[in-house]
Amino acid sequence: MCEIIHYMSDQKLPYQNLTPDAVLDAVEAVGFRCDGRLLALNSYENRVYQVGIDCAEPIVAKFYRPLRWTDEAILEEHAYTLELSEREIPVVAPIIDGAGHTLHESGGFRFALYPRRPGRVPELGDPDILQWMGRFIARIHAVGAIGPFVHRPAIDVAHFGIEPYRFIMSGDFIPSDLVPAYGSLVGNLLEGIQACFDRAAGFRAIRLHGDCHPGNVLWTDEGPHFVDFDDCRMGPAIQDLWMLLSGERSEMTMQIGYVMDGYCEYHDFDPRELHLPEALRTLRMIHYSAWLARRWEDPAFKISFPWFNTQKYWQDQILALREQAALLDEPPLCVF
Repeated sequence: MCEIIHYMSDQKLPYQNLTPDAVLDAVEAVGFRCDGRLLALNSYENRVYQVGIDCAEPIVAKFYRPLRWTDEAILEEHAYTLELSEREIPVVAPIIDGAGHTLHESGGFRFALYPRRPGRVPELGDPDILQWMGRFIARIHAVGAIGPFVHRPAIDVAHFGIEPYRFIMSGDFIPSDLVPAYGSLVGNLLEGIQACFDRAAGFRAIRLHGDCHPGNVLWTDEGPHFVDFDDCRMGPAIQDLWMLLSGERSEMTMQIGYVMDGYCEYHDFDPRELHLPEALRTLRMIHYSAWLARRWEDPAFKISFPWFNTQKYWQDQILALREQAALLDEPPLCVF
C-alpha cells in the first residue's frame, strides 16, 4: 500500500527534530551554500521552506511527512513533473543534483529541492484565464495519458470515500450524538457517488495533478506555473478541472465551457466524466475530514485547525453533505 493510514506512536511529533539548522544542513549537503535566510511556507502535510542561497536565487526545500509515501511513490511524482517540464509544460519540477538524484535524505527526513517561482492566484472569473488554464491542463493530461502510475493509488470511491469513511467512524472524532446522522448520511452518499461513477463508466484513468485548486497555480503575465504535485494520482481528467468551477449551476456551466474551449485544443475529453464533478467534490469533503483526523496527533494540526473535533464542525459537515446528496442526482453539466 502506498499511503500509510495509521501513525505509529513515534509519529505524534513527526517534525520535532526538523530544526532550522537541520534544514540548512540538509540543503548544504546537496551542494548549495545557504546564506542563513529561512522562511516557512504554507504547508501542513509536509514542511516547506524558502531557503536563501549565497549569491543566487532562493530555492524551496520540501521535507516529506514521514511514513506517508514510499520512496518509489515520491520518485514517481518527480519523474512525472520532470517529464512535463522536458516537454516545456510550465510545472515546477525538482532540482536534479550532480549525481542525477532528486530525492535526498538527512537526519531521517526525505526531502527535495525546487526552484522558486513567483506568481499570484489566477483570476478564475476571467474567461480568457479559464481558457488558458484549460489549454495547459490539457497538455498535462496529454502527457499523463502516455503511461500509468505504478506506485500511487487512484482517485476513486474506495480510496477517497470508503476507506476515509471507515477511518472516521472507527475513532472518537465525531461527537457521539452526531455519529448516527453522519454515519447514515455518508453511507447513503457513497451509494450515490458510486452511481455517478457507474454513469461515467468507461472513462480512462490517467496521471493527474490530483489537487489542481487555484492555490496550486502560480499566475504571471506569461501564464500559469503548476506547483505541488504531492497528491498526483491516477483518475478521471475532470478531477483537475472541477476545482476551477464555482457558483450556481448556470455559472459553472459557463465556466466549464470556457475551460473546455481551451482544453479540447490539446486533448480529447470524455463527456461521460461530466457525471463526476459533484461526486468528486463529495469525496473530497469526506477525505478532508479523514485527513484532519489522521493528522490530529500532530500538534501543528491542533493549532491550525482548532475547530476540528467540535460539535459545530461536524454539524456543518452534515449540513454541507446533505446539500451534496441532492446535487448527486442532478443531470451533468451541459458543455457539448
